[in-house]
Amino acid sequence: MRKDMAAAEVQGLRLKFPGEADFVFKDLDFSVVRGEHVLLLGPSGCGKSTLLQVLSGIIPDLVEIPMRTSAQQLPTSWRFLFQDPETQFCMPYVDEELAFALENLGIPQPEMSARMEAALAEVGLDLPELHVSIDSLSQGMKQRLALASILLGDPEVLLLDEPSALLDPLGREQIWQAIAKVAEGRTLMIVEHRIEELTAQGLVDRVVLFGPDGRVLGEGAPEVVFDTYRSALVEFGIWYPGVWEEYLASEGGRRLLEPTENVREANGPVMVELKDFRGFRQGRPVIEVGQAAVYPGDWIAVTGPNGAGKSSLLLSLIGLLPAEGTYVLQGKRMETGKLRRRSRKRQLERSAREIGFVFQNPEFQFVADRVADEVAFSLREDGLGVEAIRERVAECLNRFGLTGLEGRHPYQLSLGQKRRLSVAAAAVREQRLLLLDEPTFGQDAANTFAILQLCEELRRRGIAILMVTHEERIAERVATQHWEVREGRILSQRITPRAANRLANAGTPTGPIGPSETEAVMAK
Repeated sequence: MRKDMAAAEVQGLRLKFPGEADFVFKDLDFSVVRGEHVLLLGPSGCGKSTLLQVLSGIIPDLVEIPMRTSAQQLPTSWRFLFQDPETQFCMPYVDEELAFALENLGIPQPEMSARMEAALAEVGLDLPELHVSIDSLSQGMKQRLALASILLGDPEVLLLDEPSALLDPLGREQIWQAIAKVAEGRTLMIVEHRIEELTAQGLVDRVVLFGPDGRVLGEGAPEVVFDTYRSALVEFGIWYPGVWEEYLASEGGRRLLEPTENVREANGPVMVELKDFRGFRQGRPVIEVGQAAVYPGDWIAVTGPNGAGKSSLLLSLIGLLPAEGTYVLQGKRMETGKLRRRSRKRQLERSAREIGFVFQNPEFQFVADRVADEVAFSLREDGLGVEAIRERVAECLNRFGLTGLEGRHPYQLSLGQKRRLSVAAAAVREQRLLLLDEPTFGQDAANTFAILQLCEELRRRGIAILMVTHEERIAERVATQHWEVREGRILSQRITPRAANRLANAGTPTGPIGPSETEAVMAK
């Protein structure tokens, strides 16, 4: 390829993380033509995000990882959009964030307001005024703000690393519409697992399919790749149109969906009881629960738009947000209201013993410098011996597809690997209640289904699961209950069709659970 045609190129790329035997890339040749829109597709951990960072120069200029190339061409003008917009913000208000970008470009202050408004209009972000707190925006609005901010630099190349990973369905649709609107005349390099909205926009010219070892398996127009390489997509568990339907019709999917005897036994003990319960952020209630109950063997999917209060519900239950009202955990009433430091510490210690928790951002919970030590950390708290810990850790890493990464720092994992590590560390102790905040985001199809199968295995052993998710198939078909949260309140609690037959036989209500009906369920 002629140099003047390439937006970015690398030849003979060799790269591997320190202390590991296997290469992430070995003699990889890759290039993108100016104006081309390319999707990098492959299983979690195959090196897609790493390649974006190499093509931009982030590796090795900012992140020092050993690599070698025979030739390399970096973009002359580029900007990077990450999956979590909050990692890109430097200022607390919208106008200040945009002004920060303009100041770095030397734009005179009198010209800034017009440019800010034009950038926001370009990404479809309509705000009442420019001086709006970024914290008040939904996740989808934040991601469009981040896109507006990088567009102020008028980059020729946009590198998009799973920009829809943390968004609800509406937010995903909005961000891809915004990207499609600004894509003309620009080069796009995209890493994305969720491809429904992306392909619906007709945004991609070429798909490059990677295998788990970082090799290119094939490339071409989207419809050609999805058809020609269907067997590889299936073999390596990569997302493609129709994969959910095929999985749910498979033997593993049918087993995941089948009714079982221990789905919320009507006369079993209540694991969690909530009544007039509220969780607070900065003194303001952000989640309210009139009445709700969780039983052993429940799998409750919590859905709702970004900013509705789903994560706040989990954080209030674990004790990381202050709360008030009635909260009974495993038959013992938890202290709520204003607590002194010693009481709050006691509550957190008790919660940690009885509840496994996975944050929406996996990096928030990492405490060790090695993957194996991260999983082993909580086991040491349980007083297990060295050999017993080693065996449990090896088994857990194998179950979550992390074998071979024992010595890597958690921050050096891919997004999907970080998420699997966070779930593994939470699930290894097999506490009776598991709170999962978006455990499947950033995962390829194989790992998404593996996490669901593990959750079902735990559920059948009587472990209760509260899972925040934006995946409607999980909420409507896989979970046993569906709680919908909007504007800081649980609006509905419904038994899913999967659990309805068993619950009807047990004499438990199977329709929507309203405030009065919830009390009857709790009484059982």
